[in-house]
Amino acid sequence: MSTDADRVVLPSCPSTMTVARDGFAGYAGSTWVLALRQTGGHGRRGRPWANPRGAFTATLALPRPGTAQQAAQRSFVAALALFDAFVSVTGRPEGLSLKWPNDVLLNGGKVAGILLESLGPRPDGQLDGLLVGIGVNLIEPPDTGEVEPGALRPVALAQEGGVTVTPEEFLDALAPAFARHEAAFAAHGFAPIRRAWLDRAARLGEVITARLPGEEITGTFKTIDDLGYLQLQTKSGLRGIAAAEVFF
Repeated sequence: MSTDADRVVLPSCPSTMTVARDGFAGYAGSTWVLALRQTGGHGRRGRPWANPRGAFTATLALPRPGTAQQAAQRSFVAALALFDAFVSVTGRPEGLSLKWPNDVLLNGGKVAGILLESLGPRPDGQLDGLLVGIGVNLIEPPDTGEVEPGALRPVALAQEGGVTVTPEEFLDALAPAFARHEAAFAAHGFAPIRRAWLDRAARLGEVITARLPGEEITGTFKTIDDLGYLQLQTKSGLRGIAAAEVFF
C-alpha cells in the first residue's frame, strides 16, 4: 500500500463504513472515506458509534488484505498508525498507549477506536477487501451516558493533549502512518507489528478482566501471541483469548 491512497471527503453521511462498502468495487485501490459529520455510525457488536463535535470518522477500504486472520491483524496495524498520528500532531508520545484489541488511550482515557469489517471471502480463503473504521475524539469526548458501564472514560485530543486539529489534518498524519506500517506488515508479517504494539501496550503485566459472551476472565496480561490473541495468566493456567471486551 502506498502513501498516495485515494481519499473521499464527505460533508456528512450516515456511516463511512457503509459508504466504503457500497463504493468498494469502484475504488482503484486503497481509499480513505472521511466524513466531516457522521450521523449513523456503529461500533463493535452493533453499538452506536458516538460522534461528538469535530470528531474524526473515517474508513479505509483496503483491497486484497489476505486471509481472515491477516485481516484481523490489521487492527494492530491501525493502532500503531493512530499512535504515530497522535505523536505527529502533538509532538510527543507521553500519555499514549494501546488497549487490546482495538483502542487508543490518552492519559488513561479512550481517545480512539477501531472497527474492522471483512469483504469476501473467496473460494481460495482470501478476502476481497477489508474496511478499517476509525473514530477519534478530536475536540470533545462523547457524553459519558453513551459509554458502556465499566468502560474507560472517553477523552478528546484537544482536552487531554492540548492540540486542536481538523479531521482533514488528522488524516494527513494518519494516512502515511498506516501506509508505513502496512508496508512493514506486507514485507515482514505480523512479528514486527506485534513487537511494536507490545512496546506501547496498556496494562501489560497487570491484572485485567476480559469479558466474553457469558464469561468473564480475570488474569495477568502476559502478552499477545503470534496471532494477536490476548494471553492471560489465570489461576488455572495461561488462557488465550481471540476476542473480548477488556476492562481495567
